[in-house]
Parts: sequence; C-alpha cells; structure tokens
Amino acid sequence: MRICMVSDFFYPSIGGVEEHVYNLAQMLLSLGHKIVVLTHAYGDCSGIRYVTHGLKVYYLPIKVCYNQCILPTAVCNVPMLRAVLLRERVEIVHGHSAFSALAHEALMVGSLLGLKTVFTDHSLFGFADLSAALTNNLLEVNLSMVNHAICVSHIGKENTVLRARVAKHRVSVIPNAVDTALFTPDASQRPSNDTINIVVASRLVYRKGIDLLAGVIPRFKNTHNVNFIIVGDGPKRDLLEEIREKTNMQDRVEIVGAVEHVKVRDVLVRGHIFVNTSLTEAYCMAIVEAASCGLQVVSTSVGGIPEVLPKSLILLAEPDIDAIHSAILVAIDRHQKSISSMIRTPASNGHIPSETDRRGMRRQRRKNHSAPDPVSWSQTGCSTPADESSQIEPVLCPYRCNELVETLYNWEDVALRTVRVYDRVRQERAFTISELVNAVYQHGSWFLGFFVVSHFLVRLLDLWRPRSRVEAAQDVARQHS
Repeated sequence: MRICMVSDFFYPSIGGVEEHVYNLAQMLLSLGHKIVVLTHAYGDCSGIRYVTHGLKVYYLPIKVCYNQCILPTAVCNVPMLRAVLLRERVEIVHGHSAFSALAHEALMVGSLLGLKTVFTDHSLFGFADLSAALTNNLLEVNLSMVNHAICVSHIGKENTVLRARVAKHRVSVIPNAVDTALFTPDASQRPSNDTINIVVASRLVYRKGIDLLAGVIPRFKNTHNVNFIIVGDGPKRDLLEEIREKTNMQDRVEIVGAVEHVKVRDVLVRGHIFVNTSLTEAYCMAIVEAASCGLQVVSTSVGGIPEVLPKSLILLAEPDIDAIHSAILVAIDRHQKSISSMIRTPASNGHIPSETDRRGMRRQRRKNHSAPDPVSWSQTGCSTPADESSQIEPVLCPYRCNELVETLYNWEDVALRTVRVYDRVRQERAFTISELVNAVYQHGSWFLGFFVVSHFLVRLLDLWRPRSRVEAAQDVARQHS
C-alpha cells in the first residue's frame, strides 16, 4: 500500500504525536509498504528530506500560525497537497492529531480526490470552553469525510464519538507503543546510598498538572533522602523554580529542561519512582517509557491512564495534592521494603541477564505471541519480593518490568493492527461528491462554503493539469541498517 502520513507535528519537533508518526512509519516501511510524511517546514528544514531507512518527508513551505500549527485556511494549500498526493500515487491519507490543521486539510483534499482516509486522534477534549467547542466542531466536520478513525485508548474513543458525533463502528482503538530495546533498565545509574530519586518528564504546562507537582514538592522538604529530577520545559517552569527557591531545595530539585527523546532514557534510569500529574490524558507515553526502564509509576487517574499499565506497574491517585503525596509515600515504602528483602535474601546465582540474553528472551516471546511466564527475582539476578504476608506489594524487578511492557506494547503489533484498518477502508467504495456535500452540510453547514470552493479548485486543477500529466515520483529503495 502507498500511505501518506500527515501532521503539523513531526521531527525536528519533539512530542508524543511526532514519535508515534515516526515509529509507525518506520514499522510500516519494514512491512513493505510505501510511506511518505507531510508536514510544514521547520526553519531551515524545508523541501524533501529522507530520514532513517529511506522514509521520505515533505517539509512543505507553509508558515506556522500558532503552536506549531499552520493557519487553517482550508483552500490555500489545495494545489500543493493535490500535487504531492498525485505524485506519490497515494492510496490512503492518514492524518494525525485534532490540533493539526494540515492533517484536516489533507484529509479533505484526499476525499475530494477519491482517496481513502484515516484519522488518528491523540487527545481528549472537553465540551465547555470556547477552544474545545471550536475544535470539536471542526473535528466533527472532518470526520464526516473520513472513512475510519483511530483512538489510542477506549476512553479516547468514547470522547471522540461524543464530541464528533461519529458512529462507533467507524472508530477503532489502537494504543501507542514504546521501543523497549531503547528504554531498558540500568540500575547502576541509580544512587548507591539510600537516596531515592523521583523523576518527572513532561511539558511544563497547566494541562500536565504542574500546579499539583508544585504542591507536592514542598511536602518532601524534611525528607532529605528524596530528590526530584524534572525533565521538560514550558510556561510553568518559573513556578517550579520559585517553589525550589522558597523551600531551599536547590540541591534536591534538579530541573533539566527540554532534552531530545533519545536522551530521556538516560535520565529515567537515574530514578526509582516516576510521577505523572496530568489533568487530562488520552494515553500517556511517558509512564510506559518509565515502566520500561524499571521505575515505579505514580500517576493521576485521569482519562485513559488507568487502561495503560497493569496494577503491578502503576499506583493511581486522584488529581489532588494529598492523594499524589500519599501514593508517592506508598511507592517509597515499597522500594524500601524491596531493598530490605534483597539484603535478607540475596539472588540465588548472582547472575544479571546480559543484553544478549534479554534479546533472545524477547525474540522467543514474540515468536510465541504470548505473555511471558512469571519470573522470580532470583532468576533474573534481582532482589526477591517482600514476604507474601506483607501488606506492601513488592516492587517488580526492573528487567521484569521491561519484559511486561514489551509484551503489552510494541510497534510491530501497532503497525499490524493499523494495516488491518487500512485493508478495511480499501474495501470501501469512495465517497461521491453528493455524499460529501450532504455530510458536511449535516455536521457543519458553516464549512460548506470552504468545501465547495475547494471542490471547484480541485476540478479546475484537473482541467489545467490533468492527473495523467502529473509526473510520478521515483521510489527510493529502502535502506537496511
């Protein structure tokens, strides 16, 4: 299949959508499909670029309006989008993120060209504020022209079905994944004394609950063996720096700032506990990456987060300062119990599995397509769990956490499930113009004028430069690493 991924959010920008588009594209390439990515120019990064394994990326010369998104004109970019889709002989247009104006425009142009369209929603929205109302209405109009939608969690599906008024059978749930070979544990990077590092990796914005984090940090002012490592940047960074100064915790609260995604693992392996304070989240990649690195995860129980990790890997709390503080104390107690247990009962053979051993175990699990059998801590060279009579649940071995996450989430599984969606929409007939006009009118009559203008512009371009005269782009052989 020839698939075009479209989003305003792609590398060199860093974020969950960017990572999802890149990793999904790479896995689809490895499965033998032809993938191109459409995004807007990022500074000097413009034109056509080839990235890892020959993935072709169009950085279109479109100015950014706000928050890395282009101005949603619905008409101005039609000639350029039509040219790219025809040159690449695209069969399926796959847009990502409800915030992406470029994705919405490409989906509309794809529908007008008779192509099949798929949309992935990565976020949750409310219904009360003005920005959510406008976004929901635009999403409703665009999904009326889309063959199928994908959400990253079941709560996300419910949210999309309600706010976009789309039929449930046209929405599938396919979660994100994590590269467990990249996010591997390394206990040697943790402090050798009794210090406990709490890691936070998030954009420092209101939606991520940074105000809650600012209320939790002072609670540990007198707990001198607890340190915080905060990764990320944003408008709430000043608040955290102010709290750090007021509590005189300059030597115990490290604000790293924004880091490249490939370097996030180097920070995560320094920690024992990962804290997520999001106020809303469809699917939180950060907690999966932290669990893959062997950290205990403490998170607010909001949105799709309760669906993401099993109870053995996460402690959930209400989005409240007292509740989050109590959950962190439980995680600290569990860690201390596991350390005491390790001292009482050392590993049976003292052997820590090598990277080669773990690769072989991963290959065998993928071959069997089943979850691994429970592995005792002594078998993996880690401490034995706390006594069964203990009221505090044991902390799983970091390598066992990595194995569980790999079993639950991997990009190969995500890609195969996405291909099934593609196969399904390929069997559907293309929308007629009358069906598209009727759908747009029913879901957003205000948008009908833009749609009609775009339709006539496409027809004018078909007369001026017929599709048969559009030169097809040459395919470049995929580069194997």
